[in-house]
Amino acid sequence: MKEESDKQKPFHFKQFSLFHHQSTMKVGTDAVLLSAWADVNNADSILDVGTGSGIIAMMMAARSKAGVDAVEIDPASCHEAEENFARSPFNNRLKLFRQDFTTFASKTNLRYDLIISNPPFFINDMKSENLQKNNARHTDTLSYKDLCQGTAHLLSSNSRFCVVLPYTESKYFIDIALQNNLFLAKKMLIFPKPCSRPNRVNMEFVKNKPGNTEEEKFIIRNENGNFTQQYVDLLSNYYISIKP
Repeated sequence: MKEESDKQKPFHFKQFSLFHHQSTMKVGTDAVLLSAWADVNNADSILDVGTGSGIIAMMMAARSKAGVDAVEIDPASCHEAEENFARSPFNNRLKLFRQDFTTFASKTNLRYDLIISNPPFFINDMKSENLQKNNARHTDTLSYKDLCQGTAHLLSSNSRFCVVLPYTESKYFIDIALQNNLFLAKKMLIFPKPCSRPNRVNMEFVKNKPGNTEEEKFIIRNENGNFTQQYVDLLSNYYISIKP
């Protein structure tokens, strides 16, 4: 086995390691926060939509005893995710489907207790010249409508759908989810610093169960740039080294 270059060393968590250099989306705060926040209680079957390197799927496997499926359309991401899954301590509970989510949702007979996604979220923003990056970050290959329709079809009864989006786009997404009988049960507003505006929102939707929405605020860093205790408490079980 050839030596890993400095740019291709694996990212190490307490429960597993993974490579993310070939994938459309790298290991990042959005995916990790969503994975640590999502409720996995009573979830025997979990689906990660747009898995990229497999980070969310692997965190779901680390946090539960569920069987975890993942859907990904990008060939390079599929290859990397499959290798990460094979090397993980949860390899017998991880399965990758190499196809677009709309096709998967329309053809499978599988149903899930929890569906989770860090989806493409830019709608009208300027695009990169990198097609792979565009597919990961923009909604051309997976629109909010298609994501909500497919999710509503695949959810079992008493199930949940968790997603992370930018704050502005989240308002539009909530309306589309509602059109598919997906009701916002709770959300976490994510602030980079105490005096900033929220730039991300973790959201949990439930199927066919309208009710009140629980809301919490989450701050990543203090004004001095150090991580907040809130951030450390949520992620200390996963990051090898983290402190306020």
